[in-house]
Amino acid sequence: MKLELSRVVQGCRLGVLTGLGKLGQHSLEVPGCLLYTRCATVPHLTQDTLLTLSDLPAVTQVSVDSLAEHQEVLEEFKEGVRKFAGLRDTVIFCSLHDSASPSPAGHVTNKTVSVWGSGGRIELTAARFMSIQAAVQPDCYQSMADGETWQANTSRKRVRKAVDRTLAHLDECLVLHQKTQELKHAEIFGVVEGGDILEERLRSARETAKRPVGGFVLDGFHSSAMDQDVRAQLIQETSAELPQEKPRLVLGVGRPDEVISCVEAGVDLFESFFPFQVTERGCALSFNYTIDPDPETAVLECNGETPEVKKPSANEDVENMTPFEINLKDKRYRDDFRPLVEGCVCYCCQKHMRAYVHHLLVTNELLAGVLLMLHNMAHYLGFFKALRDAITSDRLQDFKNTVLHRRQGD
Repeated sequence: MKLELSRVVQGCRLGVLTGLGKLGQHSLEVPGCLLYTRCATVPHLTQDTLLTLSDLPAVTQVSVDSLAEHQEVLEEFKEGVRKFAGLRDTVIFCSLHDSASPSPAGHVTNKTVSVWGSGGRIELTAARFMSIQAAVQPDCYQSMADGETWQANTSRKRVRKAVDRTLAHLDECLVLHQKTQELKHAEIFGVVEGGDILEERLRSARETAKRPVGGFVLDGFHSSAMDQDVRAQLIQETSAELPQEKPRLVLGVGRPDEVISCVEAGVDLFESFFPFQVTERGCALSFNYTIDPDPETAVLECNGETPEVKKPSANEDVENMTPFEINLKDKRYRDDFRPLVEGCVCYCCQKHMRAYVHHLLVTNELLAGVLLMLHNMAHYLGFFKALRDAITSDRLQDFKNTVLHRRQGD
């Protein structure tokens, strides 16, 4: 695996991650995202339905917390989760936790971390963690880590202990990695911890960079954890301690505005749990990421007018809803015969209208989740492609202005 950077603009790293997979036949453009799954399946979508989407990421993310309970079955199967789950020809990245499902804190020790499956808490030693990785047979995976320092008011002593534990876990994982035949072609990603304490972040980054890892996972920057400006500053200074030729993946960041901020701070890769969270709310991503307006909008702007932007109504607001989405459960959409997003080429927007998806949602039809997930994934992947294009064409500021349009109240 090798990261080939073509340019760095305003801190943004543009390039291609090559040599992915056991045969090195896959590549992934950066900045980009992994394909989010739960128990190795994209929520709401079958493999055939998923493949109606274009430009799918070459890397699929699975997580230990969703697979730990299936370890014995995978060990008996012997061919890894890719074939077990009937996945397409894809690269597998295995993370410790599912960022869309926050885990209870307070269940780590010097020797163990805990994950939460459908049956409750599962305590993992480094040996158990690595045996799960051997059963999963990923192409790359993050090392075991103590990531419970993102809560507010975490003490400096607790943060220092988390960094020490994470480095110790990494050393133990590296030793076991060398002894595990099933992982001989896999890459291990070191985890950078440190909470919101810069000194510990830098120490974690420097020490992790000394180890023979294929890339870096920046943990503890979850959207609910810290101020966006603080996050960006910490990531920027931490990234300066990491080698340029290795990829950096941040966990727990999915909102478009936060993605842009992290890319400017030097992050290469993101998870794609955000479209799933939007889908679960019964919402559709609707923000604009097209720098050059369509002809109708261009005429309005030339005449000094601005296109109408509907403000969310009081009864449209739902818990955790962001300004980048519309709530299709709202009754205002029951007679709205437009596609979810004008000009979107996804199956949902080409074949159906807002009123129909609203009907599916209020009648609790399973098809609602399928159509929304198709649209939200297509929209999110389109956002990343537009971000790369904006960096390529030196129009990042125009792109930011476009994406943040609704957040600025325009």
